[in-house]
Amino acid sequence: MANTPKVRTCLWFDDQALPAAEFYCSLLPGSRIDRVGRYPDGQDMAEPGKVLMVEFTLAGTPYQALNGGPHFTLDEAVSISVSTQDQAETDQLWEALTADGGAESQCGWLKDRFGLSWQIVPKRSVELLTGPQAAKVWPALMRMRKIDIATLEAAAAS
Repeated sequence: MANTPKVRTCLWFDDQALPAAEFYCSLLPGSRIDRVGRYPDGQDMAEPGKVLMVEFTLAGTPYQALNGGPHFTLDEAVSISVSTQDQAETDQLWEALTADGGAESQCGWLKDRFGLSWQIVPKRSVELLTGPQAAKVWPALMRMRKIDIATLEAAAAS
């Protein structure tokens, strides 16, 4: 296949690959399900027709979601980082990803209901955390769960 990306990140799920990929694609523009591979007839690994692999594109980045069974689970060692334009986009993604069993962490990190870790990072926060006022901004960030741009701006101005 001429258009197949050379590199993709593969996310291992027990049996939720398709619902997870569909959910993720619903969150970000430029996202789509590219292909759903199913188990064929005549093998013993799973019932024929059950989803094995989902290839999807998330905001232009290719991924695979594998229904690999319970042998491995997602953890915080790998996450998807999303650079947001503003507080409204940050809030919208944060709410969607923490809903229905997701969990907040700190400094812009969260886990979604499927167990995948995300970091939701407003572009302005990166500017504030790397500019000349960074020493003032970092302590404010360390007290946050969802990143709040106004609080970081206030810390920078103090």
